[in-house]
Amino acid sequence: MIINETLGNILDKADIEKSIDYLDLEWYESTKRIQRKKTRQGEDIAIKFLREGQRLREGDILFENEEKLIVVNILETEAIVISPASMLEMGTVCYEIGNKHIPLFIQEDKVLLPFETPMYRWLEVSGYKPEKQFVKLLNLLKSNVEPHGHGSLGSSIFTKILKMAAPKDE
Repeated sequence: MIINETLGNILDKADIEKSIDYLDLEWYESTKRIQRKKTRQGEDIAIKFLREGQRLREGDILFENEEKLIVVNILETEAIVISPASMLEMGTVCYEIGNKHIPLFIQEDKVLLPFETPMYRWLEVSGYKPEKQFVKLLNLLKSNVEPHGHGSLGSSIFTKILKMAAPKDE
């Protein structure tokens, strides 16, 4: 079966009376444009998305007929979870992680990223209090990085974030 597009999301459907077959994906597979997988019930699926930037999300419906649905399930994975204490800390930690070009997820006021021991240790040493948890990485932060200078080439994104989070003079 070849899938070129999603047919909506199961969260938008009420009272589903069809059987559901899940296509289990790792978080990083949700952005792959071309892949071959098997559903839990053994159905062969070939995914071929034509648009750049399109990605699969938890609950996306890939196939539907009178009897069943094939739905995307993003698997839990080992992740670093940070609960920032303030907007300044949120901006700072996101900037620092993004500056290392590591995928970043924002879910329920928390910052999540795939687990890597060196990053976990760096975050601990930097005082961010990371936690190691098994979670679904669902809300990938899509960023369009514009050219910017490092060092003395002018105002950095980090400087702009700090200015936005600084208390306003009354």
